[in-house]
Amino acid sequence: MEKSAGDVLAFAEQRHRDRIDAERDLLKAAYQWAVLHNPDALPPSDRRGRERAKPAGGSGTPLITEYAAAAFGARIQTSPFGAKKLIADAVDIALRLPRIQGLVDAGLVRPGHARHVAETTRELSESEAAWVDAEVAESCDGRLAWSRFEALVEGKVAAAAPELARLKEQAAARETFARMSRINKHGMATFTIRGDAATIAGIDAATTFTAKDLKESMPDATSNERRVAAVALLANPAAHVDPKVGPVKVKVKAYLHFYGDSEIARLEGHGPVSTDWVRHVLGPNASFRITPVIDLNNQTPVDAYEIPSRLREAVHLIHPGDVFPFAANTGRQMDLDHAIPYSEGGPTSVGNLGPMTRTHHRIKTHAGWEVRQPFPGIVIWRDPQGAHYLVDQTGTRRITGTKGSG
Repeated sequence: MEKSAGDVLAFAEQRHRDRIDAERDLLKAAYQWAVLHNPDALPPSDRRGRERAKPAGGSGTPLITEYAAAAFGARIQTSPFGAKKLIADAVDIALRLPRIQGLVDAGLVRPGHARHVAETTRELSESEAAWVDAEVAESCDGRLAWSRFEALVEGKVAAAAPELARLKEQAAARETFARMSRINKHGMATFTIRGDAATIAGIDAATTFTAKDLKESMPDATSNERRVAAVALLANPAAHVDPKVGPVKVKVKAYLHFYGDSEIARLEGHGPVSTDWVRHVLGPNASFRITPVIDLNNQTPVDAYEIPSRLREAVHLIHPGDVFPFAANTGRQMDLDHAIPYSEGGPTSVGNLGPMTRTHHRIKTHAGWEVRQPFPGIVIWRDPQGAHYLVDQTGTRRITGTKGSG
């Protein structure tokens, strides 16, 4: 039977409440996980993380074992880093933000709002955090638009610790830069400048003035196109004798992957681009070095722990990202881990190597996780509680249950 508009709204409202209730329950679970992984709560025979236990959240919070977040994160389909943040937020809410915790228990707080307060007060003392808690708790129910809520919390944090706010301003003043950001889709890129407000305002004014001067020579261009041309002209006037700004030729190194007759190539660190884009954008402005296709099925292992460059390239092509469950890193600067350790007879071969960040590598080595590659590119993980995860080029999937799981 078709639902009425009122029925649809009631259903959506109820499901929204259910989602928020689930998020509150997840906060409670994260806090309990931290309690279970206090080093002093571990049995004497289990010394995981004792030497490197760290505070679970801000000042005044108890210690938690270093790798506790890994298994929790995998169960909720996030990285160890994401789980560590969730646990820190849950602990801070429970122990440093009593007003907000009371509203969480009463079901009157949006978990995302509570977590935002926990994160922004983490560097404050316990008393300073408690003051912010009392000032903003009432607004954590979602009554304010998010941007207004952020501004409220930011102002209260600065008021609670003005000296810390001053030091942050000084630190921010040293974090100036002008650099190319991650390339976006369809062959477009972003150049970001960070500076003090006055400097940026001056750049904006100069861009606006120059763009107006370009209107006559670029009559068919949009306002934004003229502004981009103005920035390029101001930044590199010697490269543009003609005010109709063309591309600035620079030296960069990029990896471009072609696949047979496909009209789509992959620009590493960016994603898919059309061969037409390559032809018209890179073609006139770049030089190319052609690298033969690597036969991934015939990579001879080496009888050594060290990994030669040919194997590193092959492993990168088989595993374009970190192989830890739900990890996000896709860069080339990662450790290559032997799934079966070399000291235990594991070969240095594409079927026994996988890229991981140093943190994930250490979790695998020291925190009770096990990993195998039944086939190159197929990685099976077992967490310390017995859950299994399959990681391949499509991502991470849970493939078995564990005792007591639903």
